[in-house]
Amino acid sequence: MKHHMKFSVVIPAYNEVATIAAVVGQVREHASSIIVVDDGSVDGTAQVLAELPVQVIRNEANLGKAASLWRGARVAIEQGAEAIVTLDGDGQHPPHHIASLVTVAKRYPDSIVVAARLNRRDKAPPMRRFANKFADFWISWAAGQRMVDTQSGFRIYPAQAFDLVSPGPDRRTGFVLESEILIEASHAGIRTLQIPIETIYPEDRRASHYRPLEDTWAIVRMVGGKLLRRGMNIPGLLSALRSPAGIIAPARLESLRNDD
Repeated sequence: MKHHMKFSVVIPAYNEVATIAAVVGQVREHASSIIVVDDGSVDGTAQVLAELPVQVIRNEANLGKAASLWRGARVAIEQGAEAIVTLDGDGQHPPHHIASLVTVAKRYPDSIVVAARLNRRDKAPPMRRFANKFADFWISWAAGQRMVDTQSGFRIYPAQAFDLVSPGPDRRTGFVLESEILIEASHAGIRTLQIPIETIYPEDRRASHYRPLEDTWAIVRMVGGKLLRRGMNIPGLLSALRSPAGIIAPARLESLRNDD
């Protein structure tokens, strides 16, 4: 079992002046290497970050979440990170779950571990719940592995996962890259596991950058292309219709903590 793992936390931030300081403060309780990628914010986020003890990378223009995640991950890997934790800067992802993600990743170092918002899913807006379930089915089909909450950006990746994809012009501005990594990782033998976490949608949070119709359609187009190139991957379809097999139950998570 792997007891030591060098990991970095990468936080893409676009106009998160209201939340980024609190998010970083909570992340610092669980990680020493933190990279915030300021994606061309214009609301004062840069000024807040200048006062925080984190490494800041700034995009001079808004390049999109995928480009920011990619840039932050590559810097972390160049600095020796074996694994990359990603989470959003809007307060939707409770940073205390970083410890659980790292615990599972140490036991399964060749897996992606997703903090899946399975508890109290009724807290999410109905359109988001529908879009997420729709994306879950298509991504699971293309990956050949049933997954849940494929749209959660709160994850830990093995560093090698970022060698499998590249954020080209058609991947740079939206959320397709995170979905594509799950698919290509599965084909490369890197499975995806999930730990259940609570669903949080604060009433006063800023509007999500995720567009349920446009971004879900972009993901479906990407997945459809991959399915066509694989002859529609019928075995993958059968896997997508099965019950999820990669969810780490609370009892198993507690056992892994005790072994760590």
